[in-house]
Amino acid sequence: MLSIIIPTLNAEKTLDAALNVFTDSKLIENAQVLIVDGGSQDTTCLIAKMKGVEIINSKMGRGRQLIKGVEYSSGDWLLFVHADTILTENWFNEITMFMADSKNYRRAGVFRFALDDRAKAARRLEFVANWRAKYIGLPYGDQGLLIKREFYNYLGGFRPMPIMEDVDMVRRIGIRRLVHFKSVALTSASRYKESGYACRSLKNSFCLGLYFLGVEPSKLIRFYQ
Repeated sequence: MLSIIIPTLNAEKTLDAALNVFTDSKLIENAQVLIVDGGSQDTTCLIAKMKGVEIINSKMGRGRQLIKGVEYSSGDWLLFVHADTILTENWFNEITMFMADSKNYRRAGVFRFALDDRAKAARRLEFVANWRAKYIGLPYGDQGLLIKREFYNYLGGFRPMPIMEDVDMVRRIGIRRLVHFKSVALTSASRYKESGYACRSLKNSFCLGLYFLGVEPSKLIRFYQ
């Protein structure tokens, strides 16, 4: 069984489209969809309820929310997806083949990164993000993460970090145990449009650099936001 875990916080603008992928009648029979909400003040939980998915309340913080989602999940495979990300064509067939292959029981899969913006800056960012994921082994959480529960537990699971929980996890997985799907995780570009592609990219890179230098994620989150 597959458990799909989606952490949310005031995600009303994107959640409906993200959930449409998972609430297809054919898929829902074979998957558990969990929304782990960190205290939304908008209609996030109402949208999830109308879609018929399970809602779990959690303390704010993506790391904590992901941990709680795993605790409430029942699948032997775990798929972590952000609330502003839409998995595109053929993703389910691809992960089904991945889960059926016993060689992947100690591997994890991630999707190709793409943004829902036609700007040239979006294409440049996609290239950099996919290159970083493939050749440095650092996909971010908006590329999703598919992992067998047994392997997840072996690695120690997500840590209760407010930021960089995705980087922390993929570093423990290791580049040689990451599989890159052809399917695309289409992510909202709203953050980049609001801040500007250059400014937001520099901020993300700066936070990553500080994290590698040992700065606590609890301090980084203030700058990131």
